[in-house]
Amino acid sequence: MRGKIRVETVGADGARMDYVRFGQGDRAFVILPGLSVDSVMKYADAVAEAYKPLTDDFTVYLFDRRRELPEAYSVCDMARDTAAALRALGLAQVDLFGASQGGMIAMTIAVEHPELVRRLILGSTSARMDQRHFGTIARWIRLAESGDAEALYLAFGEALYPREVFEQSRAVLTAAAKTVTDADLKRFAILAEGLNGFDMTRRLSQIQCPVLVIGSRDDAVLGGEASEGIASAFAGRPDCEIHMYDGYGHAAYDLAPDYKARILRFCLGE
Repeated sequence: MRGKIRVETVGADGARMDYVRFGQGDRAFVILPGLSVDSVMKYADAVAEAYKPLTDDFTVYLFDRRRELPEAYSVCDMARDTAAALRALGLAQVDLFGASQGGMIAMTIAVEHPELVRRLILGSTSARMDQRHFGTIARWIRLAESGDAEALYLAFGEALYPREVFEQSRAVLTAAAKTVTDADLKRFAILAEGLNGFDMTRRLSQIQCPVLVIGSRDDAVLGGEASEGIASAFAGRPDCEIHMYDGYGHAAYDLAPDYKARILRFCLGE
């Protein structure tokens, strides 16, 4: 059930994309979330509360993926549609934060549409989806295609969260699975399959804006080495930083208590 923040829709290049905005700052901060079983718009109020520290300096935009998905929809397609949505809203030189799949979209936008990005923050993501890590994604796709929403939610949560957090969240995940529709599962499978074959490793050097990479050494989805590999592409650049957490898993972007403050310091150049 959607809350107080009004969900808006932008149309660009034949695609419609839902988004919300909050905050009163003069600069634009854009969040591209990771892969999820249901729409991030359902949790817009919680996202707004989590990113409240940024709202004095920024107007924050949270984007979903496009509404109507083609049968095949790659990360590069997602980046193209998101860039078109930013332009349609008159946004440029934004501070762009992408988590997980959202990070892949964000780095692609920074490469293909550099005029749109002032600073880039990449959380728990990878420049390349190798087959070892796609094995986890492929299992999620099979569960979605089989219609087993509960098993999907539990497999998803177990991969994203540290063991203690996952066990505490088990009942919530099980309850959430009961609200998922067949259309949600089909959409998830298409978005997840879009990760297959993604590879931006040879183009990272084309990113010229400042970059903050935030990862977790115990990331069970993409591996901590994925974040370290991205950062190595910017080694020696004083405007690029990396921070690696321990103990928060893939979902460090939700769990680490200083995560948003770290982003804010980077965006303000502190």
